[in-house]
Amino acid sequence: MSRAHEIYMTYEGVVYAVLYNRFLRIAKTLNEELNITPLLYGSLGLERASNISFDPQDIDILVPKRYLNGELWLTLKETLENIGYTLVDLEEHAFSKQAVMIGIATIEDLYPFAEIDYTELSVVDNEGIKYKVLDLNDYLKVYNQSLKDGYRKTKNKQDQDKIDKIKTLL
Repeated sequence: MSRAHEIYMTYEGVVYAVLYNRFLRIAKTLNEELNITPLLYGSLGLERASNISFDPQDIDILVPKRYLNGELWLTLKETLENIGYTLVDLEEHAFSKQAVMIGIATIEDLYPFAEIDYTELSVVDNEGIKYKVLDLNDYLKVYNQSLKDGYRKTKNKQDQDKIDKIKTLL
């Protein structure tokens, strides 16, 4: 293995660790203050499920729909602001802290989008911090559907690469 490859592998591991630790901090806060068990989603969640680096750039989190509207949205927003996050896109429910972006969406959309029953997801308990996860079959459904989704047209090659890697693991 070349020194450049070793440095890159170390960099990838550090990025994953930073993002995953940030997610755990958010999940702990959501558990304790709002009684939410969030779902770790996106490339970070897929990396956790597969043990393969997918170069996550942000943290994607799914929460119950009721927390993205009205008074509960304001409570969720304030809770994240209290741990240092700033709302940067209201429509996307996107927050930022020290160059780390988090995006929040609704867990209930998993079924109409990819036919995943969010009520049957596994819950991880990491030293008292609880969060939900998808398995590799679920991620295969998500990324297959994402290929058809116009919203992610610019990420089709990345999505196809993820599908190919997931299939080798199943």
